[in-house]
Amino acid sequence: MTQVAEERRTVPRQPGARRGTRRVVPGRHRPGHVSTWLAAPSLAGLALMLVYPTLFVVALAFTESSLAKPLQRFTGTDNLVDAWESLAFAGSLVRSVVFAVAAALAATALGVLLALLLHARGTRFGVVGTILLLPLVTPPVMVGVAWKLMLAPVGGAFGGLFSAVGFPGANPLGDSVGAFAALVVMHVWQWTPLVTLLVFAALLGVPEELREAAALDGAGPVRTFTSVVWPVVAPNVLSVLLLELVIGLKVFDLVTVVTQGGPGVSTIVSSFEIFRTGMRGSYEIGTAAAETLVFGLLVGVVTTVVTLLRARAVKADQ
Repeated sequence: MTQVAEERRTVPRQPGARRGTRRVVPGRHRPGHVSTWLAAPSLAGLALMLVYPTLFVVALAFTESSLAKPLQRFTGTDNLVDAWESLAFAGSLVRSVVFAVAAALAATALGVLLALLLHARGTRFGVVGTILLLPLVTPPVMVGVAWKLMLAPVGGAFGGLFSAVGFPGANPLGDSVGAFAALVVMHVWQWTPLVTLLVFAALLGVPEELREAAALDGAGPVRTFTSVVWPVVAPNVLSVLLLELVIGLKVFDLVTVVTQGGPGVSTIVSSFEIFRTGMRGSYEIGTAAAETLVFGLLVGVVTTVVTLLRARAVKADQ
């Protein structure tokens, strides 16, 4: 051992080399450096799954296309003009925004309340929290079927409740306003657990020292929430609200299973209207693609507004 140590001490260093530096061998990658070729499969998959479908939809929007014969001839902006002037599509845009805003606000408010109640019990989600997640893991089709059966005027689970409050034989799905409100309730029931889970995780990030300082200053639960907790979790809540808005704007399963857009056109949202344009009747794929672009623009505007609000909340917290 002594001889080996002596040999190591007698190995001369190269001129100009500093102690503790590693010699970089030509042709080898630096530590932590990832070759571009290693990311090539991921980039190729991204291009295949995102870029190509987007470009194909844009091409359909500017051509005369049907389900059997896509990309027949270039039509310029005719499909976009048809989509913009369509009263049915315009109405569906309004209903989509109303649905998404109402459902997102309700789900976020209820989810924040449930998260606060769960957090008051302790820092563990627990069995109660796990049970609350059951609607989230239920397929939307099953949610629609279950609620449709419960709201049935004859034999439905809510029939006795409607009779008890003075509305015997009530059929919410047979009324325009009732059907729209029922879809909002179903959506909120399914997606509130997601808000609860994310906000509960955000509450765990609130420093306990801030709560203790507020308690020493004599702040009650409400004052502690508004002055200490909310400024910390507000950016996260706005992010969850943005997510809920996007989920609400693209709702399709519930409408298809429960109402098929009825009664009349009262529950036809944009995603269902695009489906009707492209996959029913004349199979106008070009017009449906143009409606998709307009709908995407609307989603971009709504999400941009919420993103700006979130950025302002983050700046205020700092």
